[in-house]
Amino acid sequence: MDIRQLQYFAEVAKQRSFTRAAEVLHVSQPSISKMIKSLETELGVVLLDRSERKIELTDAGHLVYEHAQRILQLVGDLTSSVEELLQVERGFIRLGLLPTVGAFLLPAAIARFKQRYPQIELEMREYSAKPLEVQVEQGHIDIGLTVLPVNEERFEAIPLRAEELVAIVYPGHELFGRESVNLTDLRDESFVLFTEEYAMHDVVRQACLQAGFEPKVAYMSSLWDFVGEMVAARMGISLVPRSVAERLHRGKLHIVPLSWPPIDWTYALICRKDRYLSHAARAFIGFVRDHVVP
Repeated sequence: MDIRQLQYFAEVAKQRSFTRAAEVLHVSQPSISKMIKSLETELGVVLLDRSERKIELTDAGHLVYEHAQRILQLVGDLTSSVEELLQVERGFIRLGLLPTVGAFLLPAAIARFKQRYPQIELEMREYSAKPLEVQVEQGHIDIGLTVLPVNEERFEAIPLRAEELVAIVYPGHELFGRESVNLTDLRDESFVLFTEEYAMHDVVRQACLQAGFEPKVAYMSSLWDFVGEMVAARMGISLVPRSVAERLHRGKLHIVPLSWPPIDWTYALICRKDRYLSHAARAFIGFVRDHVVP
């Protein structure tokens, strides 16, 4: 049994005429007759009473017609749904975000995306950088917003925006009011760092090592606001992206740009290279890439 058999039979049942059904379907009348005969043979019943001038359905014909209508409707709905999917009219995207970063980088772009694609659902979850990569690799999320670098053998990365890291210091610190500072001048400072699962931890530590010293860690935290409060409480200094520093400033801290070496902090969307990515997810990546202002 195939869809054409049901389609031809349903149209004949609806029109009560082979001739009118052939006109509607744009096929020859013998083709319809042959297809319905094969359906009757396959089912082992007579579907149409052809003895009178006007075709009538048999009891079996009424039953098959009822089911055929439902099946054809489902097939039509399936075809429409697939077409909508291919045209990115609907879909579901699981998105992983770095805490704080997603809050300032994506809301406006996501709002415009939802206006453009109202039937695409977005599920958003927060992870620190390393667990986020694991979630993308294991297929639990489709797209991750993280920072570079990432493993280019496993992930496709779409850079969005880069910004500098800056030092934040408390009022009264000798660097307070300075226009810039060399990273090597911070060798004797105590640092408030992010915990090891954060990419920031590795970036700051690696930058300090390249500048010739191991940073002295006073405290570590997984919370951006807590890092800022610890610096404001004179427990140490920290290095953070400028956008984060400006959010943490609130009159308690001073931002000191690094004159050397400049430390880039590049945000990117990542997805797994060897994994199928839905049309909705690809549309989201392209939309965010075009709407997140560098």
